[in-house]
Amino acid sequence: MSTASNKKVVINKRVKGLPREALEKLSQTELIDKIVQLEAYNFQLRNLLQKKLTDQDKDNEEYALLFAKDTDATVSKDAKISSRQQQRKFDWSNAHRRHVLLKVSYFGWDYQGLACQEDSNDTIESHLFRALTRTCLIESRATSNYHRCGRTDKEVSAFCQVISIDLRSKHPPESQLDATSISSEIDYCGLLNRVLPKNIQCVAWMPLRSPVYSARFDCVARTYRYYFPKGDLDIPAMQEACNHLVRHADFRNFCKMDVHNGVTNYTRNLQSARVEACEETLTDSGYDMYYLEIQANAFLWHQIRCIMAVLILVGQKKEKPSVVTDLLDVEVNPCKPQYTPAIGLPLNLFRCDFRDKTTRSVTHPDAGDAGDDAMDTEPEVGGDSNAENPSKESDVTEWVYNEENLQKLIENTQCEWAQFSVKSTMIRNVLHQLENVLEDNFKPAEKVQAQVILLQDSVKPRQYQPLLERKRCESLENRIEHFVKKQRLIVK
Repeated sequence: MSTASNKKVVINKRVKGLPREALEKLSQTELIDKIVQLEAYNFQLRNLLQKKLTDQDKDNEEYALLFAKDTDATVSKDAKISSRQQQRKFDWSNAHRRHVLLKVSYFGWDYQGLACQEDSNDTIESHLFRALTRTCLIESRATSNYHRCGRTDKEVSAFCQVISIDLRSKHPPESQLDATSISSEIDYCGLLNRVLPKNIQCVAWMPLRSPVYSARFDCVARTYRYYFPKGDLDIPAMQEACNHLVRHADFRNFCKMDVHNGVTNYTRNLQSARVEACEETLTDSGYDMYYLEIQANAFLWHQIRCIMAVLILVGQKKEKPSVVTDLLDVEVNPCKPQYTPAIGLPLNLFRCDFRDKTTRSVTHPDAGDAGDDAMDTEPEVGGDSNAENPSKESDVTEWVYNEENLQKLIENTQCEWAQFSVKSTMIRNVLHQLENVLEDNFKPAEKVQAQVILLQDSVKPRQYQPLLERKRCESLENRIEHFVKKQRLIVK
């Protein structure tokens, strides 16, 4: 048994500032010193943020207000913006709210990931919450009872990202689940899609019966797809390796460890893994497209990308399918071999499955997800409320779609497809010409099959070194010990 499984390791949540009671006991001089210190710190942060922001970020109204304090012209502009905001301020005192699930679809290749970041305004959540506040569907993120199903990294897309949130409603709580109230409710998707970027769109919403139902904790399965060209890969060998993945096991050798965030349990239940062709008709060439589909209760940071990196090595016949079993045996291989995860661009959160009844109580403390660096997190351990209360009504209802919104969404996605399809066809024609020139002039013994090189985000070595013979990363126990010494973690 490892140290991590014998002992509970938690984040050392140190208080970042003095509580109000302690501040009240400080003298006037001490308070002035603290204010001067904080202002200097804010100035330092503002300069750091300004260096990291893109031109697009700086054009955003929020950041314009932050940085436009140097000239009189910008001050007057800020005053006009502030005045306009005050005139449009929404009165939330009499507003009704309802708890819903929102299904959001996005292409992530132009964004810095899903989660909000301090040094970038170009994330999916940043755009989503600006749209939610601009349309007055929420007062603020802090009061919106927000949870996300899965945290996707930079460039990663999602067809079925689901969030749970409290939105403004036309109807009082006692009648919100009536059929007439649902049909006459605010057109949440249509309203949001008018202010969201075209590659971030709301697909549907679902009324919930429980006010604590969570898209994060009540999700029982997440399905991802990783798209890739066949290239020179041995697809049957990759599928054989996938069969070794399907188990309840410790995946520490198939992820990027984030021990510093308190993640010390790397056991996940991988429910299915398969490699499928994207099209029914295949050309039997390196240009045929496939996808790896993986379903699990939850995922670790970079888990699918690490799995895909190993599967590519198996497909290239550099590793045997049994290497998956070897890496999952953490007693024999407690330290991860050094290898680079596959790139994030082809990854897509394709489907999410939810339980009918939440396992959370109304008095449950909000765990939040701001500090969670894993792509997804393991659901809370709790009893099956369906088994305990079989007669109680389900917390979930039906997804509410709008025909006009769906037509508009299809139109936008078709335009996105047309743009990339035109580029793909042009490039494919150029490749066809180049391949013919190579064949006519040099008659090579083998065709060039380099379509997969893009996915391997690493330098190609002159001589391949097998995974199990490579240098190893630090063990989980050593990492825990390191962060315990730095007082980031506490072992109970």
